[in-house]
Amino acid sequence: MKAILLCAYFCAPLLGQNIPNLTKTEDGKFQVEIAPDSTHYSRLLRSRDLMTWEVVALGPSSTEPYTLADSVLPRPDGFYRVDLVPTNSPKDSDGDGRSDLAELAVNHGLNAADPIPTLDGNIFLASQASYDALSKRDNFPGAQNVKEVKFLITNIRTNPELYFFNINRNQHHYDFATNVLKFPRNYNAFTSATYISAANRQNLAGSLVSHDNYVAPDGTKGIYTLEFWPTDPVAFEWIELAYEIIAKNAPFITRLAYHAPSETQRQLQKVNQAKYDASSIHTIETDDLFSSTTYQPMNQQEAFGRLVVSTGAETLSARDIVIFNNLPNDLTYVSGIITEVPQTPLSHVNLKAQQNDTPNAYIADAANHPDIAPLIGQNIFYRVTAEGFEIRAATQQEVEDYFESIRPTGSSSPPRDLSETEITPLSEVAFAESDSFGGKAANVAELRRLFPNNAPDGFAIPFYFYHQFMIHNRFYPQVAAMISNPDFQSNPALRESLLANFRDQIKNKSTMPEWMYLALTDLQESFPSDITPRLRSSANAEDTTSFNGAGLYDSFTHKPDEGHISKSVKQVWASLWNYRAYEEREFYRISHLSSAMGILVHPNQKNEQANGVAVAKNIFDPNWEGYYFNAQTGENLVTNPEANSTPEELLAAKLFGNSQFEIQYIRYSNQVPEGETVLTRTQVLDLVEDLKIINARFKSLYNQRLNRNFAMEIEFKIIESGEISIKQARPYVN
Repeated sequence: MKAILLCAYFCAPLLGQNIPNLTKTEDGKFQVEIAPDSTHYSRLLRSRDLMTWEVVALGPSSTEPYTLADSVLPRPDGFYRVDLVPTNSPKDSDGDGRSDLAELAVNHGLNAADPIPTLDGNIFLASQASYDALSKRDNFPGAQNVKEVKFLITNIRTNPELYFFNINRNQHHYDFATNVLKFPRNYNAFTSATYISAANRQNLAGSLVSHDNYVAPDGTKGIYTLEFWPTDPVAFEWIELAYEIIAKNAPFITRLAYHAPSETQRQLQKVNQAKYDASSIHTIETDDLFSSTTYQPMNQQEAFGRLVVSTGAETLSARDIVIFNNLPNDLTYVSGIITEVPQTPLSHVNLKAQQNDTPNAYIADAANHPDIAPLIGQNIFYRVTAEGFEIRAATQQEVEDYFESIRPTGSSSPPRDLSETEITPLSEVAFAESDSFGGKAANVAELRRLFPNNAPDGFAIPFYFYHQFMIHNRFYPQVAAMISNPDFQSNPALRESLLANFRDQIKNKSTMPEWMYLALTDLQESFPSDITPRLRSSANAEDTTSFNGAGLYDSFTHKPDEGHISKSVKQVWASLWNYRAYEEREFYRISHLSSAMGILVHPNQKNEQANGVAVAKNIFDPNWEGYYFNAQTGENLVTNPEANSTPEELLAAKLFGNSQFEIQYIRYSNQVPEGETVLTRTQVLDLVEDLKIINARFKSLYNQRLNRNFAMEIEFKIIESGEISIKQARPYVN
């Protein structure tokens, strides 16, 4: 056997001259040209210390020159060696009992595993097509509907054998091991040998995930991540083994990185960072992985409408598909949504898209995208899928037919019980009285019973007050005439203008019955002089199991210098006639004249440390108990974030092999110093316990005991003292 020592990076002074050139492939991997030799085949080996060598590629005997390339992208300084091995005396580089020449003949690569039926999987992935044949789309925290191929590596302590398996035939590693590899059907023995235990581990079970929309710092697109079950504390040596053997046996992958999705694995990586830095393993942080994307399918639906770019000044309608360069603070009913900034699943924009079954996606620089820009101002068809988006020109008839098909055929009137005629303490408001006080007030009253020290205390103003105010000012006939006007109905800009005028009348050109004014005076005087009341909308078309009304109405804090509280009361009532609220009700044919506004009044909380939204559900994989959170520091709202503000996004889930909740950070807030989080682990786990209690209680109240998909969504604050305050609870509409 002949060996040629090559040099990577700065080691040339150590060697003689006349060394074959070590160049790089277009993908950036080191390669060397092999001269024609019909009596020898070649092996490319890599070393970091000139003592331990790793075979990274095999090449055949040949009468033509060819190149051998490393299986991974360069990392630290190191060395390469080419062995020229006689064909009449071949080696068995992977120790599987088959010679290197036999492996080369059938393209098995450096893998000791025996071939398996191609329907079940493969031991070598030669191309993207071979990966796709085994893959299935699945949700990962932070990466929804990405392609995944699972792998199992057996005999890791002796002669590792790698299997990529078809998830569509065997979903779990145990299924593949028993059905295809014929492991004994002993679940406990398999898990003991595969997960968690360092001493007993004989196998490695993980996933190879394709992130097609990732964009690297150099502008190249796409990355594959090597991942393990979040609670599995996989040691560095096994991650290195998996990384190397996968790279060798999936050579089509240009960019492979190990991704630690959980805090358990992130901390292990941090402890062993020096080892990673000295190895061939490329790693990627969660924040970098999910923030460097060009496309996120938030709500996979399709629609027709007119494509417009929002500047914030124009009037939008239900027939518009809108490109936003920032997340809008309020949003009327629109046919489709495109944002040029990333969203979170709990943003008001996405909650509205889910409620209305409208397509919603983040598309980087959408207004200048070559497939989008030429169609701005035209009728289009817009579809959001896991693979990407589709936009094409559409006819007016297609638009008309679409809206006729999706709009409810019959009208409805939201429940409005006017029998409650007094401002009522929350302690006396029952859940069943949401028809009198609104869902928000009734739900907060219930929260107050669950958490006497951690939910707002205050009062509820019933629908009766709004109703009598409208009668007193003769507003019902006026609004009836307005909304029946054909010009109002056909002209969105006129509609927005007339609604604004009507809101101005409610706020500035109206009076109250004396009894109502006096009742509100008593309410205002019930608050100590140093407490400012917060008045929050509580409509009868809001916070239901089918219609959450997120962001439709307005809430106000009544400041000390604003005089009588009736000013803020009128502002909340006027918001029932917000353009966005009117458009939403109109699309669903909800009676405007039957809609009513109650008001939840409680002390305003100042100087909060953080605010957030959470769902009592693992929105990525409901098979595992989990709770999803968005949080942001201070008063920078998660639901309607300020421009260039990225909230913290995480999942707390109880996963296999661990009785504790594992926290998986999807994104970190850009409003706190690097390395810090908005919520502490203790706060996350305390909120988890609160969510369990809330979900159980409201599941019963909403008569959803048998509905596995039911989940409550809450808004919370970390107040100045550091304690948790749960400010709202409503059904999660998805």
